Amino acid sequence: MTNHPAETIELELSILMRRFLAVTANGRIGSLDRSAYLLLHQISSHGSAGVKALAEEFHLDISTISRQTAALEQKGLVYRIPDPQDGRAYSLQITETGTKELALNKQARFERVADFLKNWSLEDQQQFGALLHKFNRTFVE
Repeated sequence: MTNHPAETIELELSILMRRFLAVTANGRIGSLDRSAYLLLHQISSHGSAGVKALAEEFHLDISTISRQTAALEQKGLVYRIPDPQDGRAYSLQITETGTKELALNKQARFERVADFLKNWSLEDQQQFGALLHKFNRTFVE
């Protein structure tokens, strides 16, 4: 009996996540951990953002994002922009150091993924990228 495609996809995604995390752990690809990389990428790509907006984007609770962004702030990768209407609220903006660190990590990750795909045709790479993008968009719709 043939498995439903979702069974194969679920298993393959689990294997992918395990393997990708294994090769990116302990600075093996860049110096940023996954949460730092994704938060910096989000802020860099979409502009300053508050903790609530980041929590919604990543489907995490505010306390988790607060801890993660506090670590970024402590490392000098982001800084707070106070909200003029609400003295308790703030947005986070990437620093020059954060921009440089993000660029270095993006390049290191790109090179690693490109190496994994070196034996794939350009068409297969484009199709895989498009399908991953489509799949990731299902979480935000």
